[in-house]
Parts: sequence; structure tokens; C-alpha cells
Amino acid sequence: MDEARIKRLQWRTRRGTRELDALFGGWLETSFPTAAEAQRQAFDELLDVQDPDLWDWVMGHARPPRADWQAIIDDIRARHRL
Repeated sequence: MDEARIKRLQWRTRRGTRELDALFGGWLETSFPTAAEAQRQAFDELLDVQDPDLWDWVMGHARPPRADWQAIIDDIRARHRL
């Protein structure tokens, strides 16, 4: 595993709220290591999205425009029973 990449992603999962920090940081910690490279890349790109959109997606108020992002959001929601 590329340590520099993990460190960069850890920094990027620090969002505007503790809730988003925990949700996305938790996915990075638990799911990223075993994810396929395509899903890892999707997660990296997902972190470019603004916090209000991420929050709406995680809370189920809206859906992301990409299926690969939705898969990550679904995983986060399932892990946290949202």
C-alpha cells in the first residue's frame, strides 16, 4: 500500500463536520485497503465533492451522479446503519 497516498487521503477525509470525518475516514480505514483500484480511484474523486452534497448522499436525501460513488455511499450507509 502506498503510504503517501494513504496519508494524502487521510488528510482529505477531514471534512467540515465530525460526522463526515468519521464516515469517510472510517471507510478509508476499513474498506480502502481491500478495495479494487477502480474503487480506490472513485473514492479519491468522491472526496472532491462539496460537503453538503456528501451529506445529502450519506443521509439518503439525494443520490450521487456516478454508480461507483453510490456503491461507496451505500457501503458507508450500511456500515453505520443509516
